[in-house]
Amino acid sequence: MATGPDRASEATGGIQSLDAALRVLLAMMRLEGPVALSELARECDMPVSKVHRYLASFLHVGLARQAGRSGKYDLGATAIEMGLAALHRHDFVNWTADELPALTADTGMTALLCVWANSGATVVRWERTPTFVITSLGLGTTLPLLTSATGRAFLAYLPEAMLEAQIKRELRTLKAQPGLFPELSLDMKGVRALAERVREAGYAKVDGRFIPGLVAAAAPVLDWQNEAVAVVALIGSGPDDVEPDSPAVKALKAFAARHSLPAG
Repeated sequence: MATGPDRASEATGGIQSLDAALRVLLAMMRLEGPVALSELARECDMPVSKVHRYLASFLHVGLARQAGRSGKYDLGATAIEMGLAALHRHDFVNWTADELPALTADTGMTALLCVWANSGATVVRWERTPTFVITSLGLGTTLPLLTSATGRAFLAYLPEAMLEAQIKRELRTLKAQPGLFPELSLDMKGVRALAERVREAGYAKVDGRFIPGLVAAAAPVLDWQNEAVAVVALIGSGPDDVEPDSPAVKALKAFAARHSLPAG
């Protein structure tokens, strides 16, 4: 039976000694490389002797390893295996799709979820508002890379080499309609500048030129390499709804961030 601090911690739903051990492990995760015992103790705001005891247990099970000459500590093979297992089990698409109704309810805008497939940015989930939005979009629709909010989010957060063929096809098409998208210079330099603007803003937006009468904003769901595994988009009719300071855009960016993994 737990006594003292551990018993008090159990009463609040945890075990104090385990919480402290996890603080040490999480501090090692946040630091960028091997760390000395004294530095780790300062980072955790714990006595050196206490941190040393936890590290001894971590070494025993492979959660930590110790360099020979420097004596510094780093995450071990077991910690790597745990991280890889967590990544393998992280179902970005379904977890994000399950919460789309809440995003629609919060913003009052139609929400959709897209993944990058062989044919491009493809709609895999559609959550409509009670006020029906008239559009030809639906499940399985493929969206353009350069002129849709969803496509632009993928453009900004996927490797250029992966998108190069699609970019070239769309540039050829757009050059037949000069002036339709004046914010986009129709060459690779212009495409890269567009991607950079999206990354700086943290989301992409388009007005009614792609879907007449409708506006859209889109934000990426990112993996640990900071690449888009999916994109969440909001569709509405009010131009102000897709401006950077709008409640809808703030809700969209927060939603996408919650379903993303921290960058590695």
